[in-house]
Amino acid sequence: MEHCAIVILNYNGKEMLRQFLPIVIQHSSFSIFVADNASQDDSIDFLRTNHPEVQILALTQNHGFAGGYNRALEKIKGKFAYYILLNSDVEVTPHWDRTLIEWISDHPHVAAVQPKILSYTNPQYFDHAGAGGGFLDSLGYPFCRGRIFETLELDKGQYDDIIPVDWASGACMVVRAEDFYGTGGFDDRFFAHMEEIDLCWKWRLLGKDIYYHGGVEVKHVGGATLDKSSPQKTFLNFRNSLLMLHNNLPQEKFIFRYLCRVLLDLLAAFVFFLRGNPSHALSVFRAHQDFFRLKSKKKPLVLAPDLSNEDQEKKIKSILWTYYIKGRKIYADI
Repeated sequence: MEHCAIVILNYNGKEMLRQFLPIVIQHSSFSIFVADNASQDDSIDFLRTNHPEVQILALTQNHGFAGGYNRALEKIKGKFAYYILLNSDVEVTPHWDRTLIEWISDHPHVAAVQPKILSYTNPQYFDHAGAGGGFLDSLGYPFCRGRIFETLELDKGQYDDIIPVDWASGACMVVRAEDFYGTGGFDDRFFAHMEEIDLCWKWRLLGKDIYYHGGVEVKHVGGATLDKSSPQKTFLNFRNSLLMLHNNLPQEKFIFRYLCRVLLDLLAAFVFFLRGNPSHALSVFRAHQDFFRLKSKKKPLVLAPDLSNEDQEKKIKSILWTYYIKGRKIYADI
């Protein structure tokens, strides 16, 4: 068994591959795969012509992030001890992969680790996706050190540490293969957005740890496949957040949180209307409708006996209250 495979998921991302793949090849020590989600551009022809050293995992249709990675990794199952999941729009740095792999190899209780993720367009700032390590509040809203909602912090070295977190970013994360398959991989129902947060929650319920390693730095463009202005992105974020809660909470605790989320999501839809974004408001209602369609298809998870009834207490009860009402917009203030 080889030690590690770097797997880049691609969908119509030839220009991202043209820009960033040579840097990945230059700075990486392990085998590189591109998993192609049935791209309609000529991504595969581009790879075969320009990067024959990169192995292609071709899929017959677009399965999104969750299904795409599940199917791609199934093709190389049993061949590698670790996978590095890497977005096609990420710029890596020297020794990035080896540093992360050496660290997680020395920490067998860790299922996943992510590096520091900075913005590619404004590299002095943290990126939206993962930033300085991801957390969840008691209602399941994600936030990061270095990024809370739309507030991005300057990177001043304040998060150059190595700490346990709630979740690692799918933009760049190392996962232990046995842990990935042990929970069945990503939940296909998510398609895209928050599937890595859901998976990290499952791992933590099983007694595994998730870590952030601030000694490694990458830069992320973001929005290369689905721009944040898209109503579909709003739909996926709201729906998948509900699926995540339903997947990982006992029924009695889920019900209370769901009722809270209904009120907060109605407020969010109202704000979208006020801001002249009715399509985004409609996406919120579609999200709840689709959640009820999908929730009966929940994948069972067998929890460790001593953790099966655990709902991890959060230091932050509501990041919405902290951010919008208290006005605390950076991590150090919360």
